[in-house]
Amino acid sequence: MLTLGSSSAIVAHNLAALGNRVGFVSRIGDDQLGQIALDRLAAGGVDISKVRRVTGSTKTGLTVILQRDGWRNMLTYAGTIFELTFDDLDFDYLASSRHFHLSSFYLQRGLRPQIPDLFRKLKAAGLTISLDTNDDPDDGWQGGLRDALRYVDVLLPNEREARRIAHTDNLDAAIASLAEVVPVVVVKLGERGATAQCGSERFVSPPVKVDLVDAVGAGDSFDAGFLHQFLRGADLETCLANGNLAGALSTTRAGGTEAFRDPEHRKRFFETHKSAMT
Repeated sequence: MLTLGSSSAIVAHNLAALGNRVGFVSRIGDDQLGQIALDRLAAGGVDISKVRRVTGSTKTGLTVILQRDGWRNMLTYAGTIFELTFDDLDFDYLASSRHFHLSSFYLQRGLRPQIPDLFRKLKAAGLTISLDTNDDPDDGWQGGLRDALRYVDVLLPNEREARRIAHTDNLDAAIASLAEVVPVVVVKLGERGATAQCGSERFVSPPVKVDLVDAVGAGDSFDAGFLHQFLRGADLETCLANGNLAGALSTTRAGGTEAFRDPEHRKRFFETHKSAMT
């Protein structure tokens, strides 16, 4: 099937589906895939007025997923993702928000050298910032990330990413190290739920049990669920539980946004599992 992709687009779409006002900033090609992405985001209630559409040989990014039993191959044509730069951003538009979320730190090759400065300016404008680095295809985990983390309020890696960012194989040590830099470190543990550390306090949230259809986008959906509560000032336990709930919902349909596109399905799922959790 063909569905909306990219970590940041999934977060934006699903955060809007949960009832938040969301603006999406990106760079896409002048092609059919770019139009499909715009149509899906707009239909989900996301403001796409600041998405920059460019002509030329570089086209909209695309990921092909080959699903296996228990694992998958992913092949990405980055396209315009690599070409987004600081000049593509409308800072006044960004600064008019309360919160800024960035995904795919290592795919933002054009923007990455200026991400620390962007974060610094957004913090000065009064925004909170969350970051989901996603994977580093080069597996180097450098590139100015540590400088950027100084301005991040919520870091949202999965277990492997947390270890790689902290350069240790021990997850507890990785979380403790990252928590010395970032106020809230949230680690997605897949079938084991999620954990978070704020200062010296550690929180654990169990997974939501579902009949899994597709795990693609579950981590991004977790981000949306977590941030939905975080922006409302909820405590960390509530944020974690809501992240797990949103991530679990995502897995009930193929692709990272399909379960959120069906309002009745989403409503039934939340009502059923929220009551079970309480």
